[in-house]
Amino acid sequence: MPCMSDGKSIEVEGKIVAVLPGTMFKVELSNGHTVLAHISGKLRKNFIKIAAGDKVKMEMSPYDLEKARITYRMKDERALAPRTFRRRY
Repeated sequence: MPCMSDGKSIEVEGKIVAVLPGTMFKVELSNGHTVLAHISGKLRKNFIKIAAGDKVKMEMSPYDLEKARITYRMKDERALAPRTFRRRY
């Protein structure tokens, strides 16, 4: 079980600003603060792709407010619009 799931973590939302090597991301919070975040095991296991501009939910430890773990990628409104596909022959 994750060590921060005991209720002592801080749940925040942010926007991906930069993609860094090693599945690390710079994320900007709504108050303008920037944190360094990594992907949780569930997202990694299910091959959830995260790109710059995506909105994400994160868990932060109250002891280190500079780092976070990304636990959920929010649905993009543009991705929910119906798409039309053309067949190639």
